[in-house]
Amino acid sequence: MGGLVLLANSAAQAEQTSIFEPASPPAESIRTLAILVFVITLFIFFVVEGVLFYSIWRFRRSKQNAGDPTTEPAQVYGSKPIEVAWTAAPALIVFVLVLASTRTLWEVKPNAPAPSAGDNALYVTAIGHQWWWEFHYTSYNGEPLDFITANELHVPAGEDGTPRPVYLTLRSADVIHSFWVPRLAGKLDLIPGVDNLLWFQTNEPGLYLGQCAEYCGTQHAGMLLRVVVESPADFETWLANERQPAVDDPAVAQGKAAFLSETCINCHRVRGTPADGTYAPDLTHLMSRETLASGLVPNDRENLRKWIRNPHDIKEGCLMPAFGLSPEKLDLIVDYLATLK
Repeated sequence: MGGLVLLANSAAQAEQTSIFEPASPPAESIRTLAILVFVITLFIFFVVEGVLFYSIWRFRRSKQNAGDPTTEPAQVYGSKPIEVAWTAAPALIVFVLVLASTRTLWEVKPNAPAPSAGDNALYVTAIGHQWWWEFHYTSYNGEPLDFITANELHVPAGEDGTPRPVYLTLRSADVIHSFWVPRLAGKLDLIPGVDNLLWFQTNEPGLYLGQCAEYCGTQHAGMLLRVVVESPADFETWLANERQPAVDDPAVAQGKAAFLSETCINCHRVRGTPADGTYAPDLTHLMSRETLASGLVPNDRENLRKWIRNPHDIKEGCLMPAFGLSPEKLDLIVDYLATLK
């Protein structure tokens, strides 16, 4: 039974990351190009293999040289039609592929207008870190935003014929990363010191999976991406919650004090508290996310406790150290973080 569940999960994830299931105009353009290239190369394959197998069969020794095995078949030295054919055909194929590729590059090129009221566009700056994602929301529907979240990118879906494009400014905080959500857009690198632009839009709410697609160190494979596409109403609700500072629950005052007494605050930010670090993920609404460790494990109390106790048990090689907290202090901090929704 466990094997069947694993197989089903793998199949579902494969569908989520297939370029042949596009849900956005850029991804549709890339699929069209991929199919065209596949058809052309398949045709070339059958032509070449067909000539090869025909030659093997037509000029086999048993038929051509049955009487004298030292005799070669008739040789052709120079043929202008053949020379023209094998020069013109590849040139024509390359010309067609160049035209198709140029058209696709034009279609996926981000032409982001300046934010304006009523444009329904979302602007986000995505920053790649080793090995997690930071999302700085800057504008939606012409209204300025200024909050940061991590690892899960929430965006609105188009509805009732109204598109809601998403424009991403891609940056890297350390090494070269690559943003790739196959069903929404093509792979685009994040290069230190360079801003790259990417866009997509979709009318299909749901979860879209992706990951860093450029080797970036030990946990490259664990630098996963989750794009949550919501209805406009649900996105507005999420947006309103994310813009608020962290909830200050008196019931976990001891846990908050324990958290603020540790060096966690040098790396993590919790808006509304002295924790104002920028090196690690923003924790203001930590428990509103479905996963921990950039998509590796479900975000529940048990995994949160394991992560704080020793992150390397979940994500070996990650840059967060184990602090050697006592069980009592660990529970207090977990109690506090569990209220950040």
